Amino acid sequence: MRILALADVESKILYDHFEPGMFDEYDLIIGCGDLHRNYMEFIATMSKVPFIYVRGNHDDGFDYEAPGGCICIEDTVYEYKGVRFLGLGGSNRYRPGGMNMFTEKEMAARIKKLRFLLWRKRGFDVLVTHAPAFGQGDLETIPHRGFECFLSLMDKYKPKMMIHGHVHLNYGAGMKSERQYNETTIVNAFEKRVIEI
Repeated sequence: MRILALADVESKILYDHFEPGMFDEYDLIIGCGDLHRNYMEFIATMSKVPFIYVRGNHDDGFDYEAPGGCICIEDTVYEYKGVRFLGLGGSNRYRPGGMNMFTEKEMAARIKKLRFLLWRKRGFDVLVTHAPAFGQGDLETIPHRGFECFLSLMDKYKPKMMIHGHVHLNYGAGMKSERQYNETTIVNAFEKRVIEI
């Protein structure tokens, strides 16, 4: 399966320099949060494959008006061509308010509520998040700190891949777009990444 993963900033190549057929090589498009609604709707309209997404910490408006033509996979498992995608959007809570910000305890509670679903689906293959896992491409500052409960989730279910956004690769030297955590390949989808699974 060939996947186009997007997060955080709009790619000029895909939007401003769009050419018909440029999405034909992909089997699935995944949004990892903090993308403009118009951008998502444009790509969903111009492609022939599903566009699944999770919300980023700046996507509060999606609770009132979701991007048309896109499929939100928050707190569920979306199965496509035999691959199971688990969606857990949002970031670490760094200020009061914000519908898509969570404390470590709140994110762990979201995961706990999925136990029966994950048992019924026999786990998942790809974890789709906005925030990274703790110590796996995150930063020390609270807004960009990853979730420790994502590590426990990967330890238990051993997914093939985790795809996230939130930490921009231009935040500093040494930022990596891919890393390995035990059996799981972790990909930062900042702007756009093409992934084969």
